[in-house]
This record gives sequence, C-alpha cells and structure tokens, in this order.
Amino acid sequence: MIPSESTFNGTYPYAPKFSDAPGFRMHYVDEGSGPVVLCLHGEPTWGYLFRHLIAELSRTHRVIVPDHMGFGKSETPADRTYWLQDHVDNIERLVLALDLREIVLVMHDFGGPVGMGLAARQPERISAVVSINGPVPFGQPELGDALTANTQESPWFSWIVRAAQEGRLETVLNETGYHILSTLKLNGFENNALITPTWLEAYGSPFPTAADCRGVTGWAAGFATGMHQFAVPTAEAREIISRLPAMAIWGMEDRTLHGKYFLPLFRSLFPHGKVYELPQTGHYSPEDAPDAVGSLVSRFLGIPSGDRISATHDMYESY
Repeated sequence: MIPSESTFNGTYPYAPKFSDAPGFRMHYVDEGSGPVVLCLHGEPTWGYLFRHLIAELSRTHRVIVPDHMGFGKSETPADRTYWLQDHVDNIERLVLALDLREIVLVMHDFGGPVGMGLAARQPERISAVVSINGPVPFGQPELGDALTANTQESPWFSWIVRAAQEGRLETVLNETGYHILSTLKLNGFENNALITPTWLEAYGSPFPTAADCRGVTGWAAGFATGMHQFAVPTAEAREIISRLPAMAIWGMEDRTLHGKYFLPLFRSLFPHGKVYELPQTGHYSPEDAPDAVGSLVSRFLGIPSGDRISATHDMYESY
C-alpha cells in the first residue's frame, strides 16, 4: 500500500480519502463538484492512471477514483479473496455509502467488468457508460467466444494460463514491484517517453512484498482458475443500461484486450453508442493518449473546452 500522503513529485496531488464501507480501508479521490464521474482502474494499475482525466473533468464534475482492494493506496487484507465479484461488492458498498447517483462510469481494463457488475446490481444509479480499453460484459451470448479468442492471442492472458498450469503464477506475480515495467510493457503501451523514475515508482510502489501483491495475483489467478463471476443482469437491468449514452475509446495497439473481440460486445450492448479507435495507442490509452482521451470524454459529457476538443475529436474514426 502506498503511503496516503504520496504525490509522486506532485504528479498525483489529489487529497486522499478513505472509506471502511467495503470492509477494509479503501482509498479514493473525490475532486470537484457536479455530476458524478466514477473512474475504475484495472490490472496492475491504480487511480494514478486517471490523473490527467481527474484534472480535466473535475472542473465541471465530481470525479471519484477508488483504488481497488490490493491496489494503490487501498489496503491489501490477508483474509479476503480477490475475485471479480469481490471487487464488485467493494465498489457497490462504496457507492452506497457515498450515496452516488446519476453516475457516469469510466472504466479501464478489469474496471470494465467491475463497473458492469455494479451496473447490473444498481442500474438506476448509472447515467452513462464510458469504456476505455475495458470490456463491458453484460450477459452477451458471444462473451465466452470473445474471451477464448482473446486469450489465445493475448501474450498476457496466454502467459497467465501457462504460468498457472506450471505452478509459477504466484511466484512471478509476487515480485510485481520489481518487474512492474515488464508487466506494463507486456500488457502494452506505445509511448516509451512515459518511462521516468517517478512513473515507475508510482506503478511499482504498491507491490513491495508478496503480501502486497494479493490484488495483482488474485486477479490473474481468478482468470486462470475460472473463479471470476461475470455479472448476469436481469432483463430489466439490461433494458435500462442498453438505453444509456455510451462511448468506447480503444487504443488499437492493445495486445492484451483486442478491440476486434471486445468492441463488438460494446456495440451489441449499446447499439447507439459511439466508438473511437485511437491509432498508435496501446492498452494503457490514458497514458499513451491522455489529451485524446480527455478531449473525447469531455465532449461526451458536454464540457465546453474550445477548439482543442473539437480538433482532437475529429482525428479518430467513430462508428
């Protein structure tokens, strides 16, 4: 767990807040005021991934960015499991404790399944959905085929399955703090200029010991062993969610979650949603293309921001 006061040389200057509602000390950022934007990170990142988006959106919105159990500045309890449904439980408890309503979900990586799990349980609290290289599993019949095909092609998921079969998954991932760069690079980012000592410290410092790696290991192990339970929404929840404004932003150089498998799932759930494909942008698109992501999300939310948003918006192909 990162010390709460850490700002990483001022690159994450947001005041830390904590909630015990999920049954452990969960850290979250709560910046700005207005309509609620809830940003959910994935593996092996934390709220730091959204630092640029927080600055962009908090001018007009209340931006809440929790760190999942076992990630970032949140606690890593020893007596908990770290399956998908556990993370959904945690986020739901935080949302209810803060009584968040009219939520714009912004989801990256496994934040997608977590957010869609929340949407299945609390559909009336969701007002819009933004997927940023994050799957939106919501009972689509083609979900299983997409996951299988992606696993066969993705170096990250292929390695997870093989390492679990060979009994070395935890041995390797328990050292995540020491090989964070190779883990991030395997998942995929294109902008090597990101790699600075501060950036590496921000992403590596949540995992200094094996005990601190339960989150990153649990997510991978849950996938390898089939322990993650994807949300199965009711017909009513699907009807509510599928009618919401929705947007997908996908870095098309993503080698971990291939757009050709997951964008069709987005389109089948949100037939009127917008899809923006970002070229030369990898899995961590908020890192590779923070200006483009910020501009597209701002425009989606109706935030006036001058010519920069309009120009950026028109750069990418939409459907």
